[in-house]
Amino acid sequence: MWVLFAFASAFFAGVTAILAKIGIRNVNSNVATAIRTIVILAFSWLMVFITGASEGLAEVETRTLIFLILSGFATGASWLCYFRALQLGDVNKVTPIDKSSTVMTMILALIILGEKITVYKLAGMILITVGTYMMITRKKSSEKAGSNSSWVIYAFLAAVFASLTSILGKIGIENINSNLGTAIRTIVVLIMAWILVFITGSQNELKNIDRKSWTFIILSGVSTGLSWLCYYRALQTGEASIVVPIDKLSIVLTVAFSRIFLGEKLTKKSFAGLILITAGTLTLLL
Repeated sequence: MWVLFAFASAFFAGVTAILAKIGIRNVNSNVATAIRTIVILAFSWLMVFITGASEGLAEVETRTLIFLILSGFATGASWLCYFRALQLGDVNKVTPIDKSSTVMTMILALIILGEKITVYKLAGMILITVGTYMMITRKKSSEKAGSNSSWVIYAFLAAVFASLTSILGKIGIENINSNLGTAIRTIVVLIMAWILVFITGSQNELKNIDRKSWTFIILSGVSTGLSWLCYYRALQTGEASIVVPIDKLSIVLTVAFSRIFLGEKLTKKSFAGLILITAGTLTLLL
């Protein structure tokens, strides 16, 4: 059953990237992240009360709470970097870098969780790494003059923090309902996001957000909430080294939607890279 939850997580994650890209076109990425987190928080706690998971709140152990909080900080950092990268770069280039967190997660799962890396998993990691490189590189002659490449840095930081999120989250939800764990983590992300908004003085931009941006930011929050709930339910009963790769298959849907709705084209090299990433991800399931 956890495999189905993992695939559902991948679907909603793929939709999220497109909705968010459209929503933050004319909005400060930190402000957009903070707004989305409110939606996700409401959604998360709604699921907690619907499933009756709130009864376990008083029984949350200190160790569990610490790891959930740390996971929340890692998630917040990953989101802030990811949506800044989306604002500066193309979806079909930012997403592959973000999904490279799969490799980082598997290495951390080996070191921290003791999950074994088989020959198939090693082959998958290599394919994903090579595919990612092919998707984000292009000839210098095709680079736009004066183009800002800082999105690459933000995208890689998002991947690093995402891998930490998976490991910390896996440890944090071992002895707690996954819905409750997600809701607690979201509180940390919300606090972190709004502190950054006020530190940077970006709160004044709230009044300038148009209706279209509000709509897509909120929708991206809903899809993120659905992805989270499915993802951490899968993590609770499945292996992190398998759940994470399935979740990362969202890249296929994201790239397809970026072509349909955003008009972003893939070069032959990028398309080959996408195939390698997909093949590598599927190899991890063997």
